[in-house]
Amino acid sequence: MSGQQTAAPDPYFPENGDPRYRAHRYELALDYRPGPNRLTGRARISAIAGPAPLAEFHLNLADFRLGRILLDGRAPHYTHRAGRLRVRPARPLPPGAAFTVEVHWSGNPKPVRSPWGGIGWEELTDGALVASQPVGAPSWYPCNDRPADKASYQISLNTPSAYTVAAGGRLLTRTTRASTTTWVYEQPAPTSSYLVGLSVGPYRTLPVDGAGPGEVPQTAHVPARLLPRFTHDFARQPAMMRLFQELFGPYPFGEYTVVVADEELDVPVEAQGLSTFGANHVDGARGSERLIAHELAHQWFGNSVTIADWRHIWLNEGFAKYAEWLWSERSGGRTAQELAAAAHRLLASRPQDLRLSDPGRKLMFDDRLYERGGLTVHALRCALGEEAFFRMLRDWATRNRHGVVTTSAFTAHAARYAAGSTDGLCAAWLDEPALPPLPRPAHGT
Repeated sequence: MSGQQTAAPDPYFPENGDPRYRAHRYELALDYRPGPNRLTGRARISAIAGPAPLAEFHLNLADFRLGRILLDGRAPHYTHRAGRLRVRPARPLPPGAAFTVEVHWSGNPKPVRSPWGGIGWEELTDGALVASQPVGAPSWYPCNDRPADKASYQISLNTPSAYTVAAGGRLLTRTTRASTTTWVYEQPAPTSSYLVGLSVGPYRTLPVDGAGPGEVPQTAHVPARLLPRFTHDFARQPAMMRLFQELFGPYPFGEYTVVVADEELDVPVEAQGLSTFGANHVDGARGSERLIAHELAHQWFGNSVTIADWRHIWLNEGFAKYAEWLWSERSGGRTAQELAAAAHRLLASRPQDLRLSDPGRKLMFDDRLYERGGLTVHALRCALGEEAFFRMLRDWATRNRHGVVTTSAFTAHAARYAAGSTDGLCAAWLDEPALPPLPRPAHGT
């Protein structure tokens, strides 16, 4: 399914993304000065026109000062208004034509406005981080901002040498000249714009203990004062990685990095190969361990297996929620059935006006979507039985590795592992707002 595209604009964010073309590589060369919060950038975006002649196309980019714009080395006509950079070639690009856009920009990056407050580039007390889900990526670079448009990335960032730069992917080089250091990261795996993560801060860098030879490399960037707490709280992450590879298939990227920002964050943030936590998620008592599992599970569900548009967000959050329950069950905590029962009691006490398969923009991050998503996965486990369920789960993650999926693709996939029809079960949990009864396994889980 890799590279599957949907031809229509995103129903929740029609101003974001352009389905008339697809990007396949971004090369970002950035310079960031944390004191004045000053960002200067150059992007080279390699892209391919869609099946129709491309008379114009757009990129999403916040209100920066623009420098040079080039299309295949020539200056095109362009306009930049309301977060949209519209580019018009001298003559329409033929269907399927490869083209390259170069954009130079500068300014003071800030979060973009959204129904959930500011998202995207966030200036910290000392440094910055990026938290772009769902439409914050244009707060710091020009992009085709739609989840289905996945591309490889190279990010080069030049910043004062006192700062560490973390990004998703492999650190290719780190070069210091005088008082500045340039960090270059390569992420070869197809990546959605909202999943391009970045953190800049005065961090200590260390390996996550417990990952053995031949296992996925795991690195952490942590404020020095939080190192003792971090070492305790994240000690079981390598065991999570082993469990999730057993259940979901091989880890889909080359490495996994965690950042602990020296600030309080409402929730951790997943990005491709990178998760960012707040200082409040590191308490020395493993009080946020379920969130460590949740963010790691997103590397399979959401990052590698990516939704075609935001209507399908339960495929990200429901599976990551269920991964929390699986980790709890397999590590000596409460069972998935006990956690499902608790989630069901919670949902039964709340309004039942959420349709999981199309929650609408207003409810796409509602807590109920996470809990009901986890319950939907658990209902399938109860219906399919242990062996068929875990085979179904692993096959979903491995067959759609680096691909793009929809809810209907998942229900069709799950049906192939059932002895009987799953149509009624999926319709009740996904398409009807009313809460179905608590699912119970035929033979205990």
